Amino acid sequence: MDIRKTFKKWAAYQQTVRELAALDTRQLNDLGISRTDISRVARDHANSL
Repeated sequence: MDIRKTFKKWAAYQQTVRELAALDTRQLNDLGISRTDISRVARDHANSL
């Protein structure tokens, strides 16, 4: 795997985690996400790049 692609995925994962963690529980529920799902959602997003 290309190091640039790896870094891009890592950066996307980190950004997604930060943004979702900043939401309150109600906002996460509106999105259909629980706090325990944040890591998985971020990983899925990064892997889709």
